[in-house]
Amino acid sequence: MIYSEEEFGELKYCMWKPAGFSENKLYPLIIFTHGAGSRGNDLKAIKNNIIIELALPYAKDAIVVAPQCSSNTWFDHFNNLLDFIKHVKDFDYVDKNRVYGIGVSMGGYTMIAVMQSIPEIFAAGIICCGGGMYWNAERLKNIRLRLFHGEKDECVYPEESRRMYEKIIESGGKAELTVYPECDHNCWEKTFTGGENVMWLLKQEK
Repeated sequence: MIYSEEEFGELKYCMWKPAGFSENKLYPLIIFTHGAGSRGNDLKAIKNNIIIELALPYAKDAIVVAPQCSSNTWFDHFNNLLDFIKHVKDFDYVDKNRVYGIGVSMGGYTMIAVMQSIPEIFAAGIICCGGGMYWNAERLKNIRLRLFHGEKDECVYPEESRRMYEKIIESGGKAELTVYPECDHNCWEKTFTGGENVMWLLKQEK
């Protein structure tokens, strides 16, 4: 894939384009919001993130963008993050019916909040050990979601994903929940190893 490092406002981000990229073609877009461990001002933490490492081989025909949180929480950048997502979605070579979100831990909460704020942009998403405003779950009902959590997670309790899943289903949404019985906070390696979930994601359309 073709790798570059870019900036949008206060956000720095990594971007991957397919080999043989052409501005005259349409590509699906994956937006990844990382967890607390990749915060900072060094994009190597994003480029070398384990989720990127596991997912990219199965997303080689997609555009992948991954901004970096340079402060304590994504919510310090939230409005800029929304503007960034609208910006990359509007690239001429992005298939507007195939825009996806992946979020993990802190980034999982953030991606849920992003999708609740601008649900019309997204076709589907994968959220690992996240949660959020489940009372606004109805705003997610048109986005196909796979939620993942470890039963033994003591950083983000699995009830966070369960509540979100239940409320999405109650509102008529299309969510799936997987809770790994023996897993703690790191449920992302199970989720992204083997590529099945990334391949599922890229099959979804608005």
